[in-house]
Amino acid sequence: MKIRILKLTPELLIQLLQGGATGFASNLPADAELLDLKLDLFSKQVLAVVRSDSFEDIGECYPIPEVTLTRNVEPKATPKPTATLKPEPKLEPKPASVKATPTPQSIKTTGKWENEFSPDQRKLLSFQVKGDSVVVKPIQFLKEEWEDINGVVRGLGGKWVKGDILSYWEIPLKQS
Repeated sequence: MKIRILKLTPELLIQLLQGGATGFASNLPADAELLDLKLDLFSKQVLAVVRSDSFEDIGECYPIPEVTLTRNVEPKATPKPTATLKPEPKLEPKPASVKATPTPQSIKTTGKWENEFSPDQRKLLSFQVKGDSVVVKPIQFLKEEWEDINGVVRGLGGKWVKGDILSYWEIPLKQS
């Protein structure tokens, strides 16, 4: 698999989209493709799955490596980042207040389903509400744990959805 994960904070992603986060660079190649984008509310991170032919091929049994953003330090650019950092606190409350409404619903909705799994299993999974179902994704390669987790999901009326790159379980919400 020639994929990597890019981790960002939601605030940094907003800055990058607005063009305000100057001084950041990444080692992403020119042929990079965005495959998946996920907001993890619990760790307050945006996870982007990126694919490129120039990435080193890794086996499916290994965890997906991360790509990191680096901050360029330039003497003349130093005042600019501090100037862009001042508006950040003004921008942060707006997304936080927008997120505050869906977050408790998501946590309450996924919380019921998360409690069906053992604490050890929860460490290996991420939970997300999509439409009328809960999507449960493994965050690392599952060995013996897969059968046990699959049994819990099937007991809840869910099923395994096999994808080309990313696979996951889907549990309908209506059976709660």
